[in-house]
Amino acid sequence: MNENEYSITLLGDSISKGIVYDEEKGKYIILKDSFCNLVQDKLKGAVYNAGKFGSTIIKGSKRLYEDLTKKKPDIVLIEFGGNDCDFNWQEVAEKPFEEHKPNTELNIFEETLKKIIINLKELNIIPVLMTLPPLDPNKYYKWVSERSQDYSQNILKWLGSVNAIYSWHENYNSVIIKLAKETQTNLIDVRSEFLNTDNYTSYLCADGIHPNKLGHKFIADKLTDYIRSNYNFLLKDADTM
Repeated sequence: MNENEYSITLLGDSISKGIVYDEEKGKYIILKDSFCNLVQDKLKGAVYNAGKFGSTIIKGSKRLYEDLTKKKPDIVLIEFGGNDCDFNWQEVAEKPFEEHKPNTELNIFEETLKKIIINLKELNIIPVLMTLPPLDPNKYYKWVSERSQDYSQNILKWLGSVNAIYSWHENYNSVIIKLAKETQTNLIDVRSEFLNTDNYTSYLCADGIHPNKLGHKFIADKLTDYIRSNYNFLLKDADTM
């Protein structure tokens, strides 16, 4: 890896893209100080943000192979799971006693992520996995069920308990950790770092799942720590350390 010509591709969903919910404007916006931009400012090389709002790992894998021929990255940082584990909450609310499947079933999520890892390594590209920032189940339940009281009650009937949201989300995170071990792939465990804080929910937006500005700063610090430990020469301040 040439420290002056290397490149990193960040492959992920809206968290990678830097999407946050602006409560004053009442809408989602792209955060200028996203973790990607904050890390980019500290690096000598180039970072290409291939994150996309609403992306699942299936959509992301298709986008990756298009980007590989164009960008030819040395490192690909992979962040998926939040949209994959999500459900169509309107359908759940309308039919709370029926079976509902997530956007990407867990076994498909695992198979696709493993395939991405293997393919990248075959191309001599370094894959790095990132765990999922934890969601706040209470905030997220309120967010997806606020349409009406009946809507809210029906979603809860289907879930059984609000904490089921957290457990389901954590299942996808467990797959990321499992594959990192199985394939001997580098892992940046931001989830554990969040959970080790006094109040991780303070790092999340009102929707309970997207990191806010403070959360992006937190992730950026953890990514920088990882780079400093593994690829210190890529940092602009490496010569002064």
